[in-house]
Amino acid sequence: MKKIFAACAASAVVLLMAACKDNKSFKISGTLEHADKAKLVYLLKTDTTGISVIDSTALSGGKFEFKGNAPYQNLYKVRVNGDIFDLVLQNGDDVTLKADLADSTHNYEVSGSDVSAKVKDFNNLSNVYGAKNSKLADEYSAKAAALGKESDSLINIYRPQFQKNIADYSAEVIKFVDANKDNLAGFFAAASLDRYKYEQQMVAYSDEIKDKFKDNPSVQAFIKQMEDIKPVSIGHKAPEFTVKGLDGKDIKLADYKGKYVMLDFWASWCQPCRQENPNVVKQYAIYQPKGFNILGISLDTDKGPWESAIKADKLTWAHGSDLQRFEGPTERLYRIEAIPSNFIIDPNGVIVAKNVTGVDLEDFLKKTFK
Repeated sequence: MKKIFAACAASAVVLLMAACKDNKSFKISGTLEHADKAKLVYLLKTDTTGISVIDSTALSGGKFEFKGNAPYQNLYKVRVNGDIFDLVLQNGDDVTLKADLADSTHNYEVSGSDVSAKVKDFNNLSNVYGAKNSKLADEYSAKAAALGKESDSLINIYRPQFQKNIADYSAEVIKFVDANKDNLAGFFAAASLDRYKYEQQMVAYSDEIKDKFKDNPSVQAFIKQMEDIKPVSIGHKAPEFTVKGLDGKDIKLADYKGKYVMLDFWASWCQPCRQENPNVVKQYAIYQPKGFNILGISLDTDKGPWESAIKADKLTWAHGSDLQRFEGPTERLYRIEAIPSNFIIDPNGVIVAKNVTGVDLEDFLKKTFK
């Protein structure tokens, strides 16, 4: 009888706690060690417009508390001095945060939110590769200082190491995203990827989450963005267009039917484009005899500088332009938001590569034209 009474009493306590839980707000209880120099703690919220401070409170004995309203699950940040701690919150959450401000690794403990714990795991992953990049940067700076100048040979040694570290990091991010498609930690990890390099993976991820997180504006904005890009992403038929050439005659994508062609969006005023041009010229000389074509599409508004840049950079392939910067019909059709930007289209009219430059372009052409 006593056991039955005890069990009933325990159940009543659980039910009472559930009934008392505030589902109209969230709560953060924080404890910070070595916070002597800190006076205020700030609560920040992320949304489609960026990150903004929504509240602040004074530290008292290293402790602080926030209460807020989050009708949908979203990313928040607790900031104190130079330290930032990420949390995913929604109404009904009662989260506990503990951290030591003297810890140079910026580690922290979080309980009461499983998704916040996953975001912490992702941040730990990012910190590992961030530390590797910092180490490489310090090594390069020290060696350049010893030489007394920037050195191409030194850059050639360290650039591949930076690129490999970034590629390794991105591969780990993609694994994390695949393992967290059912929660917002995966979304915030996906948002850290280089969209131009990993667009195909991000479009695929967007397709998988399109029926989830319908109340989160940031997620929905991302899904809309990916839906807009999808028609000109890898694996899709390249949209047909017509553009005026230097001589005023029409150039059509259909003119390249049955051939490999790279649409190269650039401009005379774009320094990164001009810096990439020697590499494109080099690759064209090697692979044009094997069936590689280029159609340059300029975002210039004046024919003079456009034509001068073609001659100066020795760009011997076909060129066209709408002469309307980013507002030209071809640029809008292909969703051009930054340059240099390119699309490689196979003989079947399918986009097989996108935004490949430098070594990546060289590697792609080597594999394609063995």
